[in-house]
Amino acid sequence: MPAKLTKRATTSTAAAARRVAVVAIAAAVLAGVSLFAAGGARAADLPLPPSTEGDFVLHDFKFASGESLPELRLHYTTFGTPQRDAAGHVTNAVMILHGTGGDGHQFFRPQFSQLLFVAGGLLDASRYYIVLPDGIGHGKSSKPSDGLRAHFPHYAYTDMVAAQYRLLTEGLKVDHLRLVLGTSMGCMHSFMWGEAHSEFVDALMPLACLPVQIAGRNRMWRKMVIDAISSDPAWQRGEYTVQPLAGLRTAADLLMIAGSAPVLWQSQFPDREAADRRVTEYVNDELRDLDANDLMYQVAASRDYDPSAQLANISAPLMWINSADDFINPPELGIAEREVKKIPRGKFLLLPVSEHTHGHGTHTWAELWQDQLRELLAESSADKKAAAKK
Repeated sequence: MPAKLTKRATTSTAAAARRVAVVAIAAAVLAGVSLFAAGGARAADLPLPPSTEGDFVLHDFKFASGESLPELRLHYTTFGTPQRDAAGHVTNAVMILHGTGGDGHQFFRPQFSQLLFVAGGLLDASRYYIVLPDGIGHGKSSKPSDGLRAHFPHYAYTDMVAAQYRLLTEGLKVDHLRLVLGTSMGCMHSFMWGEAHSEFVDALMPLACLPVQIAGRNRMWRKMVIDAISSDPAWQRGEYTVQPLAGLRTAADLLMIAGSAPVLWQSQFPDREAADRRVTEYVNDELRDLDANDLMYQVAASRDYDPSAQLANISAPLMWINSADDFINPPELGIAEREVKKIPRGKFLLLPVSEHTHGHGTHTWAELWQDQLRELLAESSADKKAAAKK
């Protein structure tokens, strides 16, 4: 049966040869960021453009594990309108990919959307067709908590990227992307997109990840999350009727540490009482929304990830940015500096720790990397113009 696409309109709000460069931003640039932030308050007052939400249903979807679903639902949000050239090809589509446990609506946050999507922003929705998918197992897309629980297919990153491609090409009739920008898990998917669909994408901007197998501390904290839930007697092999709160509480603690920002947190929570209060608030907030099976599947999905062997196949310009206070991707490993040399048109930029960075979550604060996005869009635009002249 063919895939099915449904849409519904909504109004978005603020709530809702080889060239390789390894770059470090100096203190002077961070000072410039502060100046932008002060002037950027005016941009934050601008309303977001209207958005559209919909569901794309793929029938008899086959997973890499050999499992299948009669119907796989992918939810998505879009801003703007696709534009087509004389041959009917889409020229202005941008796909933005979320992180583990997130969904497309995380990009509605003002530090992202009200710098990029509004009038005059680098991804102004009057110029670009912006697609924000909810990955398999996330948001309003099909996930274990819909009813199958632990009988839901064990999806992996390969499945998630395959479903994104089908959403674009079959559901939204998008045959080319101006840009793929991804954060955290979406960052990892960006590398996979560059390898699997090199001719489909003009530019890639992975934020907050490493293009190697999930190992070392990064794998360890993920296993701790899975073990905390699965060892809780209340989990009942995924057939629980009430959430296994003991396991989820430990998982929430680990998620908090994974997203920690030491310099910022030291100033925000300067004494024992403030720090303790923040832990309690964070964990209680997380426990209101977490589902044990959903979280285990989300954390485990990275098991097939390792793009390192094919990085040389990425032909599009790539701007890759991590921050030095990222617990999940610590810079002292030196992996980024090594791996970027494999990417023909890759650049890597490391944001130094400061009161402006937010640990792993720095990826969502566009004021810190919008200059690099501007550079990437200009470079890939020049590529298109040069190709058109040939």
